[in-house]
Amino acid sequence: MTPGPGEPLLCGLDLHKRYGSTPALDGASITVRAGEVVAVMGASGSGKSTLLHCLAGIVTPDSGQVRYRDRELSAMSDSERSALRRGEFGFVFQFGQLVPELTCLENVALPLRLDGVRRREAERRASEWLDRLEVADVAGKRPGEVSGGQGQRVAVGRALVTTPRVIFADEPTGALDSLNGERVMRLFTEAAKQSGSAVVLVTHEPRVAAYSDREVVVRDGRARDLELVTP
Repeated sequence: MTPGPGEPLLCGLDLHKRYGSTPALDGASITVRAGEVVAVMGASGSGKSTLLHCLAGIVTPDSGQVRYRDRELSAMSDSERSALRRGEFGFVFQFGQLVPELTCLENVALPLRLDGVRRREAERRASEWLDRLEVADVAGKRPGEVSGGQGQRVAVGRALVTTPRVIFADEPTGALDSLNGERVMRLFTEAAKQSGSAVVLVTHEPRVAAYSDREVVVRDGRARDLELVTP
């Protein structure tokens, strides 16, 4: 059964992760509810990106559990986790990571094409997202021919085109100036909410976190949910 709005969708429970002798996570726990935007904040080296990577199934924690729709990610096969990241998870990174040889339209359509959708239908749906994100005019251009703000909105379209249940965004405005960053965040969060996607947003900037429904602070590998802290 699919969790309804506001119900737990993705949970990290008592997560520990070390890189050599350095602890990245030291008992971090977090719950993400369906349809909400959660900002994961913290200083550089606090463990916030490692937490995101564990939640997304990119990194396996040394101990603890990550549960998605009441299934434990570590119990899934590699192919099941890959299918999950391709279909039900979306990703937006700091520098977009678009494929330079493809046009912006082809970049947005790429996840659909990898999932077996025919080219015409994939590009129709991709075109709709470029229009919603106010970058329809760059559809035929390659990533190197567009501005940073335009490219990041194309990356957001690529993340949303499959209508994922969870979008993981790691410093999505970190490479943008404040004006473009604000525009990207406004369009991103509006589009995610319209699609019903939950967002796990890693940032160190309060102005970016302001677009979230809830903030979780990671410090020394531990997570503190500000919603649960009494002023």
